Amino acid sequence: MPLSNQPEIRFSELDLPQQVLEGVHAAGFETCTPIQARSLPRALEGHDVAGQAQTGTGKTAAFLLATFAHLLRHPAGPNSGRPAPRAVILAPTRELAVQIHADALVLGSATGFRLAVVYGGADYDKQRRILEQGVDLLIGTPGRLIDYFKQGVFALTGVQVVVLDEADRMFDLGFIRDIRYVLRRLPPPDQRLNLLFSATLSYRVLELAYEHMNDPELVRIEPDKITVDSVTQKMYFPANEDKPRLLIGLLRSMQATRTMVFVNTKREAEFLERLLRANEVSASAISGDVPQRKRLKMLRDFQSGELPVLVATDVASRGLHVPDVSHVINYDLPRTLKTMCTALDAPPGPGLPATRSALPAKILPSPCRTSKNSSGIAFR
Repeated sequence: MPLSNQPEIRFSELDLPQQVLEGVHAAGFETCTPIQARSLPRALEGHDVAGQAQTGTGKTAAFLLATFAHLLRHPAGPNSGRPAPRAVILAPTRELAVQIHADALVLGSATGFRLAVVYGGADYDKQRRILEQGVDLLIGTPGRLIDYFKQGVFALTGVQVVVLDEADRMFDLGFIRDIRYVLRRLPPPDQRLNLLFSATLSYRVLELAYEHMNDPELVRIEPDKITVDSVTQKMYFPANEDKPRLLIGLLRSMQATRTMVFVNTKREAEFLERLLRANEVSASAISGDVPQRKRLKMLRDFQSGELPVLVATDVASRGLHVPDVSHVINYDLPRTLKTMCTALDAPPGPGLPATRSALPAKILPSPCRTSKNSSGIAFR
């Protein structure tokens, strides 16, 4: 359904417990976004939901509010002897898991629930101790969560809500076996609330949904346009050897305040970080080899404006919400049209006429030409 046809719904009109409404007020939310308006009423009634909407449209708040409401209205089951979370939220990347946890702390501030986030790369023993003390809501990446589960740190028999966030990215990163491992160790689908949210709902994601969810309702929020009107788009066609010089020239000339540069590989991201710093452009690259604390600091510095340029692959940045981005540069064209459109869909901050630039090689492979034409993207 186009965004312009969505009726405005206030959170106070929804059947939310008072504790959850207090969290909504603490977050400063008043009216629902389209994905929230269409998915929350069904989830609050106890129906499974598979939702698709653009990045940055409120999917995280939708599944967090539904999760808190469900836990408040359904008492915990009998104690199995081991710590057992009542809700599990799986995310494809460490950064996204941390972001979901931060949002959950605000939205669930009045519920009294114990929250925890687990992810690889940091605080192994500290995360384990928190789980051993018992938590109500467990957020994490598949690998670290399964690691603790196999060690018997917690049980999954008491799970009442399970959420898969950015489900299509789980497939892209090769997590599907881990996801199935977790889902098959939960109570039956009809004995829990199942929520799945993503920027795209591919055939393989829907297959997973119908296999492990209880007759889910599909909610698709289609944008009115492939990109927003306030975004100026440009495409350049340099030779490969000219791309680094062009990038530096653009960053120096366009008066960018907060710029994201997307590349396809970790090696390219690290190369651009060295190149930009050597040319007196403050930049950092999100890489899997960077310690987790440093990765989180990069994101905080970028979000606060201290770091003007962030270089990242679409894998590292997927699902993150960064306000007030002034420029986005695709140093490499994304491998798929869906990834390209997802990156373009994220709107700029209020009052900021963002610019998206693409720097493909001079000779475009045919899939790029086809994708550009079939998507209706008009670069100018």
